[in-house]
Amino acid sequence: MKKIILTGGGTAGHVTPNIALLPKLREAGYDISYIGSYNGMEKQLIEEQNIPYYGISSGKLRRYFDLKNISDPFKVIKGLGQSIRLMRRLKPDIVFSKGGFVSVPVILAAKFCHIPSIIHESDLTPGLANKIAIPAATKVCCNFPETLKYLPENKAVLTGSPIRQELLSGDPQRARTLCKFHSDKPALFIIGGSSGSRFINDTVRGVLPELLKDFQVIHMCGKGNLDASLSDTDGYMQFEYIGAELNDVFALSDLVLSRAGANSICELLALHKPNILIPLSANASRGDQILNARSFEKQGFSVVLEEESITPEKLIKTIRETFANRKQYTDAMKNSNMIDSVEKIVSLIEDAAKRQKI
Repeated sequence: MKKIILTGGGTAGHVTPNIALLPKLREAGYDISYIGSYNGMEKQLIEEQNIPYYGISSGKLRRYFDLKNISDPFKVIKGLGQSIRLMRRLKPDIVFSKGGFVSVPVILAAKFCHIPSIIHESDLTPGLANKIAIPAATKVCCNFPETLKYLPENKAVLTGSPIRQELLSGDPQRARTLCKFHSDKPALFIIGGSSGSRFINDTVRGVLPELLKDFQVIHMCGKGNLDASLSDTDGYMQFEYIGAELNDVFALSDLVLSRAGANSICELLALHKPNILIPLSANASRGDQILNARSFEKQGFSVVLEEESITPEKLIKTIRETFANRKQYTDAMKNSNMIDSVEKIVSLIEDAAKRQKI
């Protein structure tokens, strides 16, 4: 049997694309294992898929001063040793990485053991983890045409992001029942990322009475961010995280307000959902979400609001205008040249694995 190791972690965006590949990899006859951090969110998500999971030591390599910068490189070195031992034990034909710092020692170990690896860069410009991993990789997949110029020409492949097929088959009525909504108002879905966003949570709740005049609101606010005082508000349903019901919630949603994580916005594109993106501020990140959002805006898929420019009045006005013009965004997404990302990536995996055996 052919063997593959998947890796990636830190956020749901580093895991769910791997999960999207599972049905096709199984169909292709692969025995699948996963390497992640000891207790990251990837552990639960992967174990739910009945995939053997191996935890390793991982450390974050930061671009800013932090005392952990002293200890974390030693964690990475330990993780590299653990990954090499796992490579020798599991003997994979190929490694596929969705990124995150846990993936760095895994890709370096694959190179050390002469095992081909393919990595996927979600954002418009490569993050630090992938910058370290790219020299060791066989191929580098990406989501945006603009990303190709940042990657080695002989390794770069435009694939888009793998999307879980179940997201495309949601039932709006199931979501309406879950949220106790009526059919007389459109649904606005608020997504602050898998960990939630305090800024989006506070901003949306601050204008909630005005929003509820026009919309029923589904709010995924992140773990520990529920507001008990709003739990009985008619037309407003809040969740810490939405798992199996996400496809139904998307199916019900007429408009989505979201952060601009690459995986999230690629799902919106695949679903043709009119959307407003509020990228993570450059003050709190390396600015990758801003670049992602601007690319989608340029292609006519999204409306972009940056945190620093948002006022309650502007937010309400933008939501109403985007909903009124939703057809133009839906049409732009339907007319995009979307790649069958799962098929493309599994084809690359097959090719690299076959070359390894020649």
